[in-house]
Amino acid sequence: MGTTPGATPPAPGRTPVPDQADATRVVRAGLPSPQAYEPPLPGPVFAAHFHLPGDATGPYTYGRESNPTWVRLEQAIDELESPGAAAETVTFASGMAAISAVLFSLVRTGDVVVLPDDGYQLLPAVRERLESYGVTVRTAPTRGDAQLAVLDGARLLWIESPSNPGLDVCDIRRLAEAAHARGALVAVDNTLATPLGQRPLDLGADLSVASGTKALTGHGDVLLGYVTTRDAGLAQAVRQWRKTIGAIPGPMEAWLAHRSLATLALRVRQQAAGARALAEALRDRPEVTGLRHPGLPSDPAHELAGRQMLPGRFGCVVSFTLPDRAHAERFLRALTLVDDATSFGGVRSTAERRARWGGDAVPEGFIRFSVGIEEPRDLVADVLHALDVARREA
Repeated sequence: MGTTPGATPPAPGRTPVPDQADATRVVRAGLPSPQAYEPPLPGPVFAAHFHLPGDATGPYTYGRESNPTWVRLEQAIDELESPGAAAETVTFASGMAAISAVLFSLVRTGDVVVLPDDGYQLLPAVRERLESYGVTVRTAPTRGDAQLAVLDGARLLWIESPSNPGLDVCDIRRLAEAAHARGALVAVDNTLATPLGQRPLDLGADLSVASGTKALTGHGDVLLGYVTTRDAGLAQAVRQWRKTIGAIPGPMEAWLAHRSLATLALRVRQQAAGARALAEALRDRPEVTGLRHPGLPSDPAHELAGRQMLPGRFGCVVSFTLPDRAHAERFLRALTLVDDATSFGGVRSTAERRARWGGDAVPEGFIRFSVGIEEPRDLVADVLHALDVARREA
């Protein structure tokens, strides 16, 4: 962790080894140095206030400002998002809290922000709020690096790659270089890829932002978000926003998130294999159209994703469209190994008819499918059976 004024000093811990494999690094990321008779990962610290002898200059003063449990998790994410280079992570109560911290702490009235028009479904609500504060918002699709055309005069470029739910991919390095040439900051929503699938800071982004609710923690029991940057000034800005707004993670959530990191590499590997297997099985189904998964060689994003995402780690999400709403709902009802639920990245597979929320420009039969860690053979069999049932009952 860096030395931004006001930042919490890092707790003593092990020294990361830059050339370790991700699967090795993630098991011990953020852990303190071993102490006799102490657990490897100390339990959560529940405290609204701390003893403050003398001047209030210690590392922990008040529960809204910092907590030892957050610090360990933030150090762990530092090691994953930016191995080998100093970085600072600020954790939040949710992914939307992290997104809001970046957009509302770094942008002022009169600024221009560029957003994807095919990103996370709450981005239109964010756009409305920004515009109400006198910020100009431009949008363009993720595919084809279309945001390049609207960068002039921008203060901040927001990238989502792969996009959610359409799974389009853009060239992060190319966009970051173009944005920086125009004096703009670059933030990348790295939720779907996770830091074990893609490292936006290495690709030129100023900030990597994610919802830890999803694949990072992976068990569907934590709401969490974070921002990682190598720029101490940017870290201070989002940290001050967290303190002012109070969008802090609970210590129990932070501890659960840190505990869950140890299996991240295993989960990412199994989910990517399952997603690839599912996508391949869906290719020949006549009722399936619009099939997307970056790991599928025939996917239009595959070549670019292969250049900027880490090998074999193309994420857990597969999207496709069934003929209509009724067909999609029959399919979802017939699944036995898959929960009809929103979110993605969990150990249990989920799927949903995404149009039910009304916030995405997708057909009524569009399915966002999040592959869990089930054996791919069993999951594929369940999906194909459900498709057969949905077709028979038409």
